[in-house]
Amino acid sequence: MRKLFFVFAMVSLALAMADAAEQNTVNRCATIIREFQQMPEKAIPRDVLRHARGLAVMSVVKAAFIFSAKGGQGVVVARTPHGWSGPSFIATGGGGWGLQAGAEVTDFVIVLNNDAAVQAFSRGGNVTIGADVSAAAGPVGRTAAGAVMPTAAVYTYSRSKGLFAGVSLEGAVIGTQRESNFHYYGQPVRADSILSGTIKPPPGAAPLPRVLGR
Repeated sequence: MRKLFFVFAMVSLALAMADAAEQNTVNRCATIIREFQQMPEKAIPRDVLRHARGLAVMSVVKAAFIFSAKGGQGVVVARTPHGWSGPSFIATGGGGWGLQAGAEVTDFVIVLNNDAAVQAFSRGGNVTIGADVSAAAGPVGRTAAGAVMPTAAVYTYSRSKGLFAGVSLEGAVIGTQRESNFHYYGQPVRADSILSGTIKPPPGAAPLPRVLGR
């Protein structure tokens, strides 16, 4: 009986830690959106966000010393008839080699401009930026007054802190994190059910629609 209780306690602790990790990701993504909205002269235009069908938000870490590796996590949300959907968890990663050294953390906001872009993230598999969905650097600040009509399926915005330069998401593969979705919602859920609004988001997801409603 004591062994059974111990196993149950360890499983409960593991699930609680996993849920905390996912909640930290949600909170971080809400902070990223707010910071992009407040960037002087380079903020994401309100009209771009107003017409967006969805958003993917990630924080990606890249480090290298001859060999390089990068990885990041985030969420994607979609606009529904009843407001913003709950978050579906996503991640990206990769490696390489060459004469390079340094480290950086890059925050990305990917504005999904049409329903096809949202559907690409709803399939529960991988999305390749530039292949599955066309991408372009998003307009910023006051210079975007006449440029808010989408010219690509997604607009990408990034902000880096580190030693690398020329940050781009072109060719990046972003995958749905089914296990994270399971932990966060407490049941097996599909990305399309989350992004369509069929699945009610947990209370912890509130920071995302709150910051998007500003």
